[in-house]
Amino acid sequence: MTMHVAAASPTAASDPVLNMTVFGIFVAVTLFVVYRVSTRNSGTSDYYAAGGRFTGAQNGVALSGDFLSAASFLGIAGAIAIYGYDGFLYSIGFLVAWLVDLLLIAELLRNTGRFTMGDVLSFRMRQRPVRAAAATSTLIISFFYMLAQMAGAGGLVALLLNIHDQVGQAIVIAVVGLVMVLYVLVGGMKGTTWVQMIKAGVLIMCVVLITVFMLGKFGFNFSELLSQASDRSPLGEGLTEPGGQYGESDTTKLDFVSLSVALILGAAALPHILMRFYTVPNAREARRSVVWATACMFVFYLSTLVIGFGAAALVGPETIQQAPGGENSAAPLLALEIGGTVLLGVVSAVAFATILAVVAGLTLTASASFAHDVYANIFKRGHADPLSEVRVARLTAIVVGMVSIVGGILASGQNVAFLVALAFAVAASANLSTLLYSLFWKRFNTTGTLWGIYSGLITSLTLVIFSPVVSGNADAIFPDADFAWFPLKNPGLVSIPTSFLFAFLGTVFSKDKASKRRHAEMEVRSLTGIGT
Repeated sequence: MTMHVAAASPTAASDPVLNMTVFGIFVAVTLFVVYRVSTRNSGTSDYYAAGGRFTGAQNGVALSGDFLSAASFLGIAGAIAIYGYDGFLYSIGFLVAWLVDLLLIAELLRNTGRFTMGDVLSFRMRQRPVRAAAATSTLIISFFYMLAQMAGAGGLVALLLNIHDQVGQAIVIAVVGLVMVLYVLVGGMKGTTWVQMIKAGVLIMCVVLITVFMLGKFGFNFSELLSQASDRSPLGEGLTEPGGQYGESDTTKLDFVSLSVALILGAAALPHILMRFYTVPNAREARRSVVWATACMFVFYLSTLVIGFGAAALVGPETIQQAPGGENSAAPLLALEIGGTVLLGVVSAVAFATILAVVAGLTLTASASFAHDVYANIFKRGHADPLSEVRVARLTAIVVGMVSIVGGILASGQNVAFLVALAFAVAASANLSTLLYSLFWKRFNTTGTLWGIYSGLITSLTLVIFSPVVSGNADAIFPDADFAWFPLKNPGLVSIPTSFLFAFLGTVFSKDKASKRRHAEMEVRSLTGIGT
């Protein structure tokens, strides 16, 4: 078994020069595209929303590129390979989440706001406190999501490029961060959108290619593939049945419900996803964006089903878990098995490109939130010069990039899965309740908005800190410590209802009077687009 692991390990058979060459070609091509398409980025509309010139189809592909991170590509395939049915439930949760966007958020948000989530939340509220709360939420969510991506870059380096020392990983993380900042500085939203479109196309083609190769090895008989995967798995026939990962106890089952709630509701409140709806000219195109994004992700997640079970069948769960990167090595190991070093080089380049594109989108969102919500509307009280606002956004992007590089280096090699879960949980807790109340509840006021955002933010952060993810477990962030009193690994089941409850109570018991005129204006605007 040891010899088999060594032979199958990507670090033993991959070609780092080939991997970096393919990745370098991707960066060179995308930087050239960014430079060519971003000739007009002087105004805030161009820099934040690309002037609203993208079609629904283009923005939909970019949305899928923004959403599909390395965790989706490597993590879900690994979860399916090890846990089977339970691993595929992640894919279902991510896909169903877009129905919330389609039915409740996309059109109304596009009609009501201009550049950021803070535009919507502050439309009929007191500007300064609400924009400050929205910016705080956006920056925290973006930072933790970004930190996970940057730290994941370090793990991918060890897995795919055979660089195991901390200095080498730190250099690659820094390179990824610098290129990402360059995308944002030069391209703004227009350039970043084209990067996302290219990345989504390459990623989907890659997984479809692996899927076709995989099915071809079994005569395009998916049942035969499942049968061999079950034979090689310690779970046996249980690989295709519920309970492989979350069926141990009532607590683990409840933990899965909590995670599902966070993933499904969090996607509709992620700031970098919401900001994309402003890149299209009207609400109809915003709705088409979600339809296109859902179609792209349907193809992607369906392919991960074949890739995950294919890795279990051809590579084996034991080999995957013993390889560098653990579960995350399932897709690279399968690529090496069916396509050799060349396909592994393509997979490694796609994985790095995925991280690069997602982090660029997060950086743009964080910098736009600070420049537009904090600088322009809090410090300058809505009278900021567009050129100075864009300049502040670019400076903020540099700062955010530097902070994410340092954080990614410090977190490299640690279990950073909780950071992604935290980003989704915080988004669903702090943002979703206030967005829905703002759009649909006539009585909702400033106090309710502040209570909703800060209660969700504080509750989710507190519960994660005192959960088994941080301490009390062998695979926790601090395995030698034990200060966990909250039994669930994801706080969504508690923090999301808490946010809705506090937003309701803050509205009911406060003396703030909601502006009937502003609500009427917001209602007409959100439903018809008049005045957008």
